[in-house]
Amino acid sequence: MADKEESPEIVPVAVSTVQTEDEFAFDKFATKDKLREFYLGPYTKEDLFEKISNYYSIPDLIQFLKSNPDKFHNVTLQFPDSLVMDSSIVSRLLQDAFPNSQFHKEGSALGSSTPQDSTGSPIRRFWILADTAYSSCCVDEVAAEHVNADLVIHFGDACLNVIQKLPVVYLFGKPYLDCQKVVEEFTIKYSNKDAKVCLMADAPYSYHIETIYKSLVDLGYSNIAYSQVNKEMAGPTAIILGQSEHQLADNDDNIKEIYTLGNRVLYGTGDVITDSTELQETFELFYLTIPQDPHLLYLTTVFNDVALYDVADGTIMTGPFPSLMKRYKFMNVARTSGCIGILINTLSLRNTKETINKLIHLIKSNGKKHYLFVVGKPNVAKLANFETIDIWCILGCGQSGIIIDQFNEFYKPIITPYELTLALNKEITWTGKWITDFENALQNVTLDDIEGEADEEKLKLHRDNLTVNDQDYDSTDSDAPEFDVVTGKFVSTSRPLRALKHLELEAPSNSSTELVKNVRGGTVIKGTVSTSVSNLQSRHWGGLGTDFKDDEEYDEEGAAVEEGITGVARSYQFDRTDAAEKNQQVNI
Repeated sequence: MADKEESPEIVPVAVSTVQTEDEFAFDKFATKDKLREFYLGPYTKEDLFEKISNYYSIPDLIQFLKSNPDKFHNVTLQFPDSLVMDSSIVSRLLQDAFPNSQFHKEGSALGSSTPQDSTGSPIRRFWILADTAYSSCCVDEVAAEHVNADLVIHFGDACLNVIQKLPVVYLFGKPYLDCQKVVEEFTIKYSNKDAKVCLMADAPYSYHIETIYKSLVDLGYSNIAYSQVNKEMAGPTAIILGQSEHQLADNDDNIKEIYTLGNRVLYGTGDVITDSTELQETFELFYLTIPQDPHLLYLTTVFNDVALYDVADGTIMTGPFPSLMKRYKFMNVARTSGCIGILINTLSLRNTKETINKLIHLIKSNGKKHYLFVVGKPNVAKLANFETIDIWCILGCGQSGIIIDQFNEFYKPIITPYELTLALNKEITWTGKWITDFENALQNVTLDDIEGEADEEKLKLHRDNLTVNDQDYDSTDSDAPEFDVVTGKFVSTSRPLRALKHLELEAPSNSSTELVKNVRGGTVIKGTVSTSVSNLQSRHWGGLGTDFKDDEEYDEEGAAVEEGITGVARSYQFDRTDAAEKNQQVNI
């Protein structure tokens, strides 16, 4: 009999990584140097301070503060996460310029009065905001108010939305860029020199736009337009330092302003563009850097074609980009959603309160419920706690404060105020536009959607009539069946508030001890109609212990409270005791 072939040696599956110093070497400082080279360019440790001073235009900032000696005693320095490593160097540079100043980290104790030096002059205090409450492109006015700040200095990219109270100084920075490489990639992408292309970038890289534009014009491109930051959008209390003025437009009479697009102004030698439709039909977009998903989706709806230049590796991206068809789907989901969660992702923008009020009026007038949420920076885990919400309507900055769920990570869809207004119209009119600005999105959602009322008294009358007067509802429309166009199923809970008009409630008497009363169309709790009770009653799980009620050994009284373990997570009390016993055994 032939010898049996030897089987190969069985090697167990590696379930963990070998933790040696070679595999787990800390390279914190090397990583920091590499990140800085990305926007500072090549540098040495000797000229690091000078590089950062030139990048943020610190001399201009020092001159601005010295020119206002009697103002701005509490100054906050706001850095995004990608630039927070520069905060210590910036504070050193400011400390050298203001020797009597005081520097604090966010969360430090705040005195009741402004400190003074030996001459009686007030001492400037600088506070570093290293963690923004919402989007990093927005001014964190909430965090600044915690230290009674009277000035915010914002570093890095910014959306330039007008805030409510505080004055702002913007320092975008002057990042390093190989402009010749950009021009070469542009000529490869657009070989036709008659092509109409608009050059655009985020706020920091807009510093190089005019240089690239001039190089392309010298190569024979005659229909190129370029964009610059719209300084007027930031408001009268905002100042932008370190950015050159429109030198080409000032020195060349042929270059003029042709269109205003949000926080950007377009310049070129062609005719003035009258509306967004003409812009979309005429120009393609060449964008430096990779914008955030909300801003990218907006740009794809404004321009005929979009090409993104990745400054990290010098390549051009042409897609895939966020889909507008998915927004159309979510808009149809909102039409049959009974409970809408208004998610606040900013508190600093000037028209946030007005937008919230308009959305609440619009939701109520359509017979739907709403809840208001402020959860800081939204994520999947936070929003998953509210299962009664059918769809979220997020109020955030159009540049990075809107959540575009491309990979379906969130359990419920997230839409914008503009999409909600389209969903709550009687007739769907999908224009293909995507408006993120609050004022433009809700300019038609005043009281015109509620029979044209225009003042607060009429609005209050409408609120009262919404639940009392049957004439506000057409009985045919109120009882008409509704179907979800996405799933094709019948939906009976899309307008939970419209059933309130059928209720005839009696005023609760003082002698009545009845807490809950079921009536046709809802449940009354102490004279107040609750539309949430039906949802709670339909839940399969009612809380801790409810899943043990059917057990024979179920104890209604519960267990006695016992003392638990003590200590921190890395060293509980029983861990220390066990370790001590093992040490004694080893010593024995």
